[in-house]
Parts: sequence; structure tokens; C-alpha cells
Amino acid sequence: MTTYTPSEIETKWQAAWADAETFKAVRSADKPKYYVLEMFPYPSGRIHMGHVRNYTMGDVIARYKLATGHNVLHPMGWDAFGMPAENAAMASGGHPKDWTYSNIADMRAQMKPLGLSIDWSREFATCDPEYYGQQQALFIDFLSKGLIYRKKAVVNWDPVDMTVLANEQVIDGRGWRSGADVERRELVQWFFKISDYSEELLSAIDSLDNWPAKVKLMQANWIGKSRGLQFAFERTDGGEIAVYTTRPDTLMGASFVGISPDHPLAKELEAKDDKVAAFCAQCRKGGTTAEAIEKAEKLGYDTGLTVKHPLAGQPDLPVYIANFILMDYGTGAIFGCPAHDQRDLDFCRKYGLKVTQVFSTLGASRNHDLPDELFAKSALYEKEVHDEYENFPPSYELYERIVDTALVPPKNEEVEYLLGFAGEQLQTGEEAVDAAILYCEANGIGQGVTKFRLRDWGLSRQRYWGCPIPVVHCDACGVVPEKKENLPVELPYDVTFDTPGNPLDRHPTWRNCACPSCGKPALRETDTMDTFVDSSWYYARFTAPHAATPTVAEDAAYWMNVDQYIGGIEHAILHLLYSRFFARAMNITGHLPDSAKEPFNALFTQGMVTHEIYQTSGADGRPVYHFPEDVTDGKLADGTDVEIVPSAKMSKSKKNVVDPDDILAKYGADTARWFVLSDSPPERDVEWTASGAEATHKHLSRVFRVVTDIAAMDDAPGAGDEDLLRAMHKAIHDVTMGVETFGFNAAIAKLYAFTNVLAKAKAGGAAKRQAAKVLSQLMSPMTPHLSEEIWTMLGGDGLVANAPWPVADEAMLVEDTVTMPIQINGKRRSEIVVAADADKGAVEEIVMGLEVVQKALDGAVPKKLIVVPGRIVNIVI
Repeated sequence: MTTYTPSEIETKWQAAWADAETFKAVRSADKPKYYVLEMFPYPSGRIHMGHVRNYTMGDVIARYKLATGHNVLHPMGWDAFGMPAENAAMASGGHPKDWTYSNIADMRAQMKPLGLSIDWSREFATCDPEYYGQQQALFIDFLSKGLIYRKKAVVNWDPVDMTVLANEQVIDGRGWRSGADVERRELVQWFFKISDYSEELLSAIDSLDNWPAKVKLMQANWIGKSRGLQFAFERTDGGEIAVYTTRPDTLMGASFVGISPDHPLAKELEAKDDKVAAFCAQCRKGGTTAEAIEKAEKLGYDTGLTVKHPLAGQPDLPVYIANFILMDYGTGAIFGCPAHDQRDLDFCRKYGLKVTQVFSTLGASRNHDLPDELFAKSALYEKEVHDEYENFPPSYELYERIVDTALVPPKNEEVEYLLGFAGEQLQTGEEAVDAAILYCEANGIGQGVTKFRLRDWGLSRQRYWGCPIPVVHCDACGVVPEKKENLPVELPYDVTFDTPGNPLDRHPTWRNCACPSCGKPALRETDTMDTFVDSSWYYARFTAPHAATPTVAEDAAYWMNVDQYIGGIEHAILHLLYSRFFARAMNITGHLPDSAKEPFNALFTQGMVTHEIYQTSGADGRPVYHFPEDVTDGKLADGTDVEIVPSAKMSKSKKNVVDPDDILAKYGADTARWFVLSDSPPERDVEWTASGAEATHKHLSRVFRVVTDIAAMDDAPGAGDEDLLRAMHKAIHDVTMGVETFGFNAAIAKLYAFTNVLAKAKAGGAAKRQAAKVLSQLMSPMTPHLSEEIWTMLGGDGLVANAPWPVADEAMLVEDTVTMPIQINGKRRSEIVVAADADKGAVEEIVMGLEVVQKALDGAVPKKLIVVPGRIVNIVI
């Protein structure tokens, strides 16, 4: 072969790897293991360039670790359950199973030409009965250990699709698919007891040394540890309303007590009063997401009840039912402090409730330029004040008051604490909270407690295409787990989607079964599991994907943990947090060893692949998008100018998606792999450009030509042998460092430079052949097919995929000479090459003898001659 032909090269070497089972992972006591895993894809039907980048990154690490003597596990599977398959079935009249497996076949066919070093013998989909049957076994084991329970809970209910929606599936208060107004409904649901592990999950974040700091912070914030006061307001008509607050320092400013529409007191009142019932019903039509509550109008209903203020001498407080309070957070009741919370202030203004300022600045009354009437309002941060004085802050937090005004001191300046019971001058909000807790505890008002934001994980979904929850409802025995020997509880195929709701509820026979405990007729649970369950343990299943148990002890002990996990930042919280919980639960139930409680030793979050958007303005003023191939030099075929939006996320609707199949057909897999790694640091976005892909292909073609010429050389030595070998060892060192630190773009830059050195070197055939073989090895993680071809061309032994990674000779990294630039009055005028260990005097002597220096001095003596050994010479004249 005299020209670089990827279509021939790549199919040949993929077949060779498959025949040799090069990437098959088998336990071995002779090698250290290395487990690299990319987050597995959802089988939507097509891969995109983001997939190419993600899996190429993992492949570079896997191939490098294989070359450095590791026993590598690099598997692939499919996150295959979920609503998109049901939606497709509804739209086409087909079946979710057929749609899913057809898509898997298409995506597998797209991925294999990329030449990924995957052990395809371990492949599975989460919708395989063999997989979800073991997930059902885990459920039963978790249930037996008290890690799963069942309770009534308020959920997001889509009245059209007739299913529970996760918070993320509620958009502007509407169901993400149906567009219907989402309601809050109380249903009996299954939950994982993840909240029991809040402290452990939080504290263990500190041990995740090889995780991005931003991901660890996001997880810590989601778990949300807080110190606050738990106490109860005494109702004036008898009874109590329990409250938890993280701001007990504002208790003096309480104006009302609010309860959730789902609070037991609200339910008690609505049973007796139609107006209360109507208000609560209206509230339940809103979503439960923080975003939905924040955007919704704040509504309240005055119950006519009052509670006693816990601080002596303060007036009683009215009790309102409020639509912005959730029963699942805290106790389902709050006290409102409008002076220090914008939402509470809006509520109090709307219903004419009092506003009491709790804090003021020391000496503020004697140090301001505002009129008295505006100063009186300033503590409330009234809009009028903000409008009139632009530096006045629109919201209040004691320890965040960093503004340019005499009224409000900068952070950490002393403030006067006006709770009425502390009498201390405190500098920070944290000190105020601590003082308030101590006072309340000392006076029997309440108790300081630590709580977490993290709530138990609701796993019930009223949909068909998911893992069936393996329990049975028996009139005699209650809720009974299925026997493990009866697993998997398989989904029936003969279902229809012509009616909204869960097809399992209306299947004529599937629900009917015998009670596993007493044998009497019973009914199966029709809820299926949240698809986050499927992806919370797949990494463990890959260690023994075909076992008759969820894991095999020996395989789990050998392969776990995942040494390098790679995926998008969008999974920073739920998927990763749920996986961390699942690893602990699997440890408790004997499916994972103690060492695997944290399943991912290292995490890398890659950037996106972006592309320019080409758009014109439509008749209605909205953008009209155009495919890249329809645009030439910024114009359409009819001459219309096109607006170009750079570095935009690829989107089918905006016609800026690059199909990997087209790239592979035109340039080959190695070009696609090299380009997505070379143009940007892997944690950042990379913009795909046609010119960049073409330039990459030209470079790889050049590598092929250079090596072809070298392969034809004889073994005679050359004058530049030592220089080339030094450059070779420097390339080994630099590329190795780049790969080990995820600096793939930096490693490729070194390979570009080394290729240039190799092409121009005056070395002989033997030295060039040695350097070219090393080049093939260094390139092999990025361009495995081309590397195999040139390795063979140069007489390499076996497959380059199995060749040991080259090791740099430290002695060859020591430079004998250095090049030192010569600056005269700050401008570079020349350079000299001197021995690396040349002393200052020797350098000065050489510099003063240069013609360019003598000419610049014109017989004078330099004012300064500064020599930085090994670096630079500065002359001031």
C-alpha cells in the first residue's frame, strides 16, 4: 500500500483484534488490573460526535494501560429503559422493546468502526431480563436489610400521561411530554433510604481525591448539611406546630407561621371547610420542583388559627396555609421573617402582615444621608430605596452585605444583634445562629439539631418500560417480596399504548400470580423502577455480566473499583450520588467488598463537541437554520448572507450536527479520534470544523508517507542519529505525561513536533526506523489502526496494541547544549548555543564576541550585562 487508505486499514486491523481477542478481559494474578469505564449511552438510535469524543478518551486510557502491563477491563453496555421508548411506541404504534433493540444494533454498528478497545463479550442492556432480574434480586436483598420502604408521598402527577414525573420532567409546571398542568398528588411509593447515609456520603467526599472539585462541591450542596433549631409553636387553641429553621437568629422578626397544603393540620381543616379544601386543591395543581415553586405566585389562606410566639412579650402569630411550602422539606411548616427573606416579604406585603427588622448596623442612625422616612424603610430593603439609591442592595443576608454605602457595613464589620434575648454584638451570621440556638436551648424553647437537604430516593414509576418492582400484594399476607427462584419478573410483551397510563395496570393476566408466602391468588406490583436504579450498579455488573447472581465475589474483589470513570458534568449529582449509595447498599447486602463503597476512584468530566450554526432570518423574524454543506464562504447558493454562530452545542433542530458515519466514510476513524482529542483540553468544549478534520487527515497521510519512506531505507548510520534518538526519548517522556494527566491535546502537540523532527532528521535508516516504531507506539492510543499499519510496515513484532509502552531513557533527556536568546535593550537580536553547564563568564565572553553585539555597542561598554544561566542574556547599552 503506497497511499493512506483508512477504509482498508481500519477494517483489517479491527478484524485482527477481534480474531486475537486482544481486548478480552480475564482475571489474572500476574498483572495489576485497570478498570476504565465511560458512562454508558442511552440507545437513541444514533451516536454523535460527543460519543466519539467520550469513548475515544476512555480508549486512549485503556490502550495506554494495556501497553503499560495492566490487565484492562473496558466494557460497554446500554442504559436502555425509560420514557423515550414508550413515547416512540405511542407515536409509531410499535413496541418499546423492538425500538430499543433496533437502536442498540444501529449504535453498536456505528461504534465498532471507531476501533474502541472494548471487551464486547461483556455487553448488556439494562432492559435484558438477565440484567434486570439481578436488579430485582438486589431490590429483595435491600428490602430485607431495611434499605427500602413504602410510604405515602406527595408526587408530581401528570393527569394526561397518568404517571409520576421526576422533578426534572416538570417544565414550567407542565409535564415534559404531555404539556399538561402537573398536579401534586399523594400516592404510596417505594423509597430507598438514602437519607440515612447523608453524613457518610457527605464526609466521604473528602476522600475523592481524583474527582473534579466542582463535582464534589455540587454533591456536598445537594446533600446540604445544616445546623438549625427545631422547636414547636404552641397553638392558642391547643396543640403544636413543629418547625425546623436554619435561621433561628431571625425568630424575633417572625410575622406568621405557614404550613404546607399537605400538612396534617391543613388536611384536618380541609375536611371541615370547603374553602380550605378548594384552596388546597388549587395548590396541589402546582409542581413540586424548586423552580416551579419559585416562579409560581405566592398564595396563602388565613386559617384563623394563631400560635404563641416563643419569645416573651411578643404578639401571637397568624397561621397560613401557603402554596410554597412542601411537606417533604423540614416539618412541612415554617415561620416567615419578611425583614430578612424576600419571599416572606412579598407574602407579608400581599396579606398586610407586619414586618419586624431584626438586625441594624451599629451607629447607623447617626451615619446616613437618607431622609428619616426612607431610613426607616431601609432595613426592609424597600424597592423605593433601591430605586433611589442604586448602590442599595435588593436583598438581605447578614454575612453577604458587601455594598458601597454608609448604611450597610462591609463583610465582617460589627453589627448589633437585636433578637431581644442575646444582647451581644456579633460579627457574622453563623455567630448569630449559634447564639440563638444556645439561648433557645437554655430557655426550653427548642433544640439545636443537624439536618440534611437530601431526601429519600423515590423509585416508583407508573410506566411500562422499566424494571418491574418484584413484590406481590396479597390480601392475607400484605406486601410480599417475590421468591428469587421466580426471578426475573419479566415484562409482558403483549401490551398496548393506545390509552394513557401504565399498560401493566390493564394487562388481562400479568398482574395475577400466587402469593410467594401463602400461595393464595395475589396481584403483582405494577410500578416499575426509576431508570436511575439501572445505572446505579451497572459498573458492578460488568465485573461478572453473565453470572446467576448480581455479582461474583472473586470478580468484584478483583475488578472493583472503577479506576477511571468518564462522563458529562450533567451527571454530577443524581447518577453519581445514587451510584455511591448503591455501592454501600451492595456492600451491606454482600454483593460488593468493603473496598468498593466508593465505586469510582477517579472521575473525569469531558467537554462537549460543538459546531457552528448557520442561520438566516425568516419572514417572521425567527431564525432559519441551514446545513453546513449548504453554506459556502458565508453565503447560501442564492447569495444570501448567513449569520454564523460559533461553538454552539450540536442540535438536530439547528442543523449543526455532524454525523460520525459521514466523517468515518470520508476520512476514517483515526482522523475523527485524533481531531476530537487534539483541538482542546478534554475538559473543555471542542469545536468541530471541516477544515480541522481535513488538516488532521492530511497530517496522518503525511505520517504514512514518512514511515513508508523510512521503511525503504537501509541500515546505514547517519550524522543525526544521536539528535533523533534524543528527540525520540523526549517525545516518549512528554507524550506519556500528557496521557497520564488527561492532557491529550498536549500529547498530540508533542507528536506533531516529533513527526516533523523525524521527517527532517539527517539520521540513518536504523535510527529512523527505531524512532518511527516508537512514533507508532505513541500514536497507537489515539490512532490505533494507522499505528498497527506502520508498526507492521517497520517490522514490529505482533500487534502494536500488545507491544510494551516505550520508556524514556533519563540520560537522553539531559540536554548537552542549550540555546540562549540575546536581547539588546529588550529586543531579541541573536542567539547562541552553549554547553548546558557553561558558567556565566564563558557565556559573557561568547556574547561580547558576537558581531551583532559589537556593532550595537559601537565601541562603548554596556551599562548592564545580565546572564541568566541556561536561559537568556540581556544587554543594556
